[in-house]
Amino acid sequence: MKKTIARNGKAFMANALFWARRTFVEKSLDPRQNSTLISWATYSPWLLDQEFQDTHAVIKDRTLVDHYRCYELWHLLAQTSHLEGDVLEVGTWRGGTGCLLGKRAHLLGLHSEIFLCDTFAGVVKAGEADANYGGGEHADTSVPIVEGLARDLGLDNIRILQGIFPEDTAHQITDRKFRLCHIDVDAYQSGKDILEWAWSRMPVGGVVVFDDFGFPSTTGITKLVHEFEGLSDRICVQNLNGHAVFVKTG
Repeated sequence: MKKTIARNGKAFMANALFWARRTFVEKSLDPRQNSTLISWATYSPWLLDQEFQDTHAVIKDRTLVDHYRCYELWHLLAQTSHLEGDVLEVGTWRGGTGCLLGKRAHLLGLHSEIFLCDTFAGVVKAGEADANYGGGEHADTSVPIVEGLARDLGLDNIRILQGIFPEDTAHQITDRKFRLCHIDVDAYQSGKDILEWAWSRMPVGGVVVFDDFGFPSTTGITKLVHEFEGLSDRICVQNLNGHAVFVKTG
C-alpha cells in the first residue's frame, strides 16, 4: 500500500512538472532565446547547512537575491578558502549578500575583509545595452542599514565604500588582492568597469560572480559576460539560475 502511494505520488509530481514546463513558458524580449525553465533537479544542499539557514534567516529581507543564488555565493567562498585575498562586492544594496559572505568568511576562519561598495543612490552608468534601467533604481538603502545588518550578525570584517566604484572609492583598496568578487550592478558599463579593475587583482583560482545573468531586465550583464567569456585566462560557467561565474586560470 505504501509503495503504491509513493509511486502514485512520484507520478503525480512528474506529471505536474511536465505540465508546468509546457504551460508556463514566458516569452520575453527575443522569444528565440528566452523561456521559463523548471529544473528536474531537486537537490537542495542548503537544507543540510544549518549555519547557512541561520544566516539566511537574518539577511533574507535585505537582499533581492534568491535562496539558490545566496547559497551559491556561500559555497563559492568556501571553494576559494585556500587562496589569499579579500572579498569585493559591488552593488550591495541593503547588505544582504555582502553580510552573508562576511558571516561565511568568519565561520571559515578567513582573515579577509569584505568590502561592500555601493553608491547608495541607485544604479549608475545605465546605457543602451540595459533594457530596463535608466539610472537611480534601487536607491532605497543607506549605509546605516548595512551597518545595522552587520551588527546583527556580529561581524567585524565588513568595510563599506560609498560612491561609484571604481572611480570614487577604488583608490582606497588598490593594494588589495581579492579571492572573490561579486558584481551585482545591473548595468553593462558599470559591470565592465568593475571586472576590468578587479581581474588583475585576483589570484589564479579567483572567482568573479555576476548576478542577474540571463534576466530579461538586465540584458547588459548577459551581453558583458558573453563578450568576456572567451578570453584565454578564464573559465566561464553559465549557471542559468541567474549567475555567471568566471574562474581565473592564468
